[in-house]
Amino acid sequence: MNFTHKFSVAALSFVLLAGEISAQQVKKKAAAPAKAKTSQAAVPSPATISGGLPLDPEVLKGKLPNGLTYYIRKNNEPKNRAVLYLVTKAGSVLENEDQQGLAHFTEHMAFNGTRDFPKNDLVNYLQKSGIKFGADLNAYTSFDETVYQLPVPTDSVKVFQNGFNILANWAAYQTFDPKEINDERGVVLEEERAGGKNAEERLRNQTLPVLLNNSRYAQRLPIGKEDILKTFKPEAITSYYHDWYRPDLQAVIAVGDFDPAQVLALIKNDFSSLKNPENEKPRTYYSVPPTTGTVVKIATDKEFPYTLAEIIVKHPETIVKTSADYMQSIRIQLFNAMLNDRLNELLQKANPPFLYGQSAYGAFTGRQDAFTTLAVAKPGELETAIKAAVAETERIRQFGFTLTELERAKQNALLGVDNAYKERDKTQSAYFVGQYQQNFLTGGATPGVSFAYNYYINNIGKITLAELNAMAAKFVSDQNRVIIVEAPDKDKDKLPNEATLLTWIADAGKGLKPYIDYTTDKPLLEKLPVAGKTVSTQVDSLIGTTTLMLSNGVKVILKPTQFKNDQILINGYAFGGTSLASDQDYTSAGMAADIISGSGIAGFTQAELDKKLSGKNVRVSPYISDVAQGISASASPRDFETAMQLIYLYFTQPRKDQNIWDSNVSQTKSVLATRNLDPGSIFSDTISSTLSKHNIRGMVVTPELLASASLDKAYAFYQDRFADASGFVFTLVGSFTVDQVKPYLEAYFGGLPASNKKETYKVLDINPPAGQLKKIVNKGIGDKSNVELVFSGSYDYNEDNNVQVDALEAIMQIKLDERLREKDGKVYSPGVKASYKKVPEGRYSFTVYFECAPANVDSLVAETMDEISKIKQNGALPLDIQKFAVTDARSTQVQLKENIFWAGYLGSCSQNSEDPDAILKHVGDLDKVTPQSTKEAANKYLSGNNLIKFILLPEKK
Repeated sequence: MNFTHKFSVAALSFVLLAGEISAQQVKKKAAAPAKAKTSQAAVPSPATISGGLPLDPEVLKGKLPNGLTYYIRKNNEPKNRAVLYLVTKAGSVLENEDQQGLAHFTEHMAFNGTRDFPKNDLVNYLQKSGIKFGADLNAYTSFDETVYQLPVPTDSVKVFQNGFNILANWAAYQTFDPKEINDERGVVLEEERAGGKNAEERLRNQTLPVLLNNSRYAQRLPIGKEDILKTFKPEAITSYYHDWYRPDLQAVIAVGDFDPAQVLALIKNDFSSLKNPENEKPRTYYSVPPTTGTVVKIATDKEFPYTLAEIIVKHPETIVKTSADYMQSIRIQLFNAMLNDRLNELLQKANPPFLYGQSAYGAFTGRQDAFTTLAVAKPGELETAIKAAVAETERIRQFGFTLTELERAKQNALLGVDNAYKERDKTQSAYFVGQYQQNFLTGGATPGVSFAYNYYINNIGKITLAELNAMAAKFVSDQNRVIIVEAPDKDKDKLPNEATLLTWIADAGKGLKPYIDYTTDKPLLEKLPVAGKTVSTQVDSLIGTTTLMLSNGVKVILKPTQFKNDQILINGYAFGGTSLASDQDYTSAGMAADIISGSGIAGFTQAELDKKLSGKNVRVSPYISDVAQGISASASPRDFETAMQLIYLYFTQPRKDQNIWDSNVSQTKSVLATRNLDPGSIFSDTISSTLSKHNIRGMVVTPELLASASLDKAYAFYQDRFADASGFVFTLVGSFTVDQVKPYLEAYFGGLPASNKKETYKVLDINPPAGQLKKIVNKGIGDKSNVELVFSGSYDYNEDNNVQVDALEAIMQIKLDERLREKDGKVYSPGVKASYKKVPEGRYSFTVYFECAPANVDSLVAETMDEISKIKQNGALPLDIQKFAVTDARSTQVQLKENIFWAGYLGSCSQNSEDPDAILKHVGDLDKVTPQSTKEAANKYLSGNNLIKFILLPEKK
């Protein structure tokens, strides 16, 4: 049963306003810099960029004579890899009237023909080199920039060097073959369908002109206009490319495990010949003009399942260039953190005032920043939600923050920068690329982690409470303000008018009282447990693990690594899970772990616990799955004992909180009340119920089931699942030695209660129905369909079979990309997902999914089955097998140097009783994939004997 609920990212965060409409990817976010103690780093003194802050001394930045900018940085993580970016300072905002959508279309065409890589040769070449299209090979088009990302191996000299040639081909040598353009129209139109034809798009069309004040940004969404995409002449796109793809608007960013001098030579060799056009167009920089006073927009849609309000107060953009800017950015970071801590506390009340609430000051669109307050209301409670969210900012305006709040926020900010500093030589290359990209696009400073560390250490203490308390008055205004309300059509008559909305917001500040910051000085753990002892030790020198058996029956598998400097991952499990709950108690059992993990621990409420752990790099969460119960945790070495204490307390002193229970039930009921408005949710629910044969354990919870659940039942089930630690297996991976952690393991894990019940899970036979089924759901008003084809059956879980299924998944993905996307142009992003398991019983599933026009459903299903039939008859092509094997081998090389991989892998091996040393033979096992083996696998796993076709179609008219 699924108890989770998510809000639409597009609706809540207006992601499209940031312009990141992707063609080949979902843009990855850079990892947040993460505390500082101990000694300071040496302060660098490099040449400074405009504005006074230093440029990261680890990066080589320069310009070629033609104006092309380059950033080069040596970075060893991941080893033998590099990330190459081509950034063009041009996007959809520069399009002419007849070019709307062609900035994005240009990005597509980069993969469909260049001087050195005609037609689809580029994707084919990169796949053979182990670079996966869509996952590794990415690009996106925004309002103001177009960015291409190319990860390449550096241990292959030819592929690495060719990477720069590929970037140069994108930058200046796209061919725009008319046939390729016509073939790509369908793909781009299907991308538009995939991201639209829904409530979010229809609401966006109503609200964006208001939010962006009818500016150029409101008129130039990167996806463009459908009629132009269907009919534009090749001259229109080549004109855009000629005007804006030019070296003085471009940057090459290279970060990775390489020799910077060699990279500089490659950039000069491949890019020096690029020329700017004669009589080049000036690059105009647009902005969103301010709005006089307040503008209100109320928008509704038949399929939108939530009621929300967003208040956006726009301010002139600030680019961090000077020390004063940097100091102010830290103040804003602290302000946002403290404000949202208060909003999060409201969600812990028995009857929270909203489903979700957030306020923050940050970057907006069109050379503006904004202070944005968002409140997602329960059905019929919009006034309560708005007033509650606005009241917290007003409370700060009237009474300010408290000193204890500020000190906690400073501790957490220092924690973040300290983590980044400690991991500075183990940071992924992609993180640095994002920083240099922003430096090129906006001129924002990139001083580097050592500078940031020292700046925080030396300056955060200078930030005063008075400075923070004054910020709310600066952020909140009734000028240049937009208020947006979005809701279902069915509630249109219940929504407030503009005058009422403004009255609610004005009244939110009345009758407020100062915030009281409840804290406690009591220790986390008042009495240490009686320690156990290590009764046996086993060392596996091949993979570097040590297994300890403790006197209470707890097993601990340890893998010390040097992959991260300040990270220890801790995971533990024992078999049982919700499979041991009766059907009558399942709803309570399924909610147990979430309720307990949100209720605090021992004598601490969750709010008190969060405050207690401020400044500590530790995270501990209990979980209960269908077959197991366990702990997922992480910590820095210095906070390792705190993590161990928390784990011990989640076993021995879980806390139940009626407010948290009531809040969770209230939130879930509110989401369920409007869930049936969303076609995607109905389709998803149909799939879940069918695959589980309508068993409540595989379906979305209902109001009736919620009514039958209770906190006492949930708490009792949790206590029972964690009462006996004798069957638990823990894995520790990260920066430690066995001798360092052994005393803590004996004290806390060895001190856990154990009764040696020897429990395991129950096999409940909740599997997809056998045979062939077809489920059609008619829901939705948009011209859009979803298709899922699910193959399933019994499975003999072993390494040989697993490799063959993995290969079949990758090869089917290649073939469907080629057929449905590239050849037909009727699907933007077909997907293939294979899964297999041993516990609780050997089963596999193989799912093909895509979105398309309703008229194309039958033909696309037929073509999918045809591609499957070809592999069943002849096996996979040797070239496709090569692509899979090279990609999988390179992926494995990277994973073997990652803590998170080993944490998951060692736990999986334990649960499945597998030999963990087998990973060392995995790359060699890839040779077992042949045309014959793929033929056999396809006939075995894609026979069609057990096949369910799920199809979502629009409502019948």
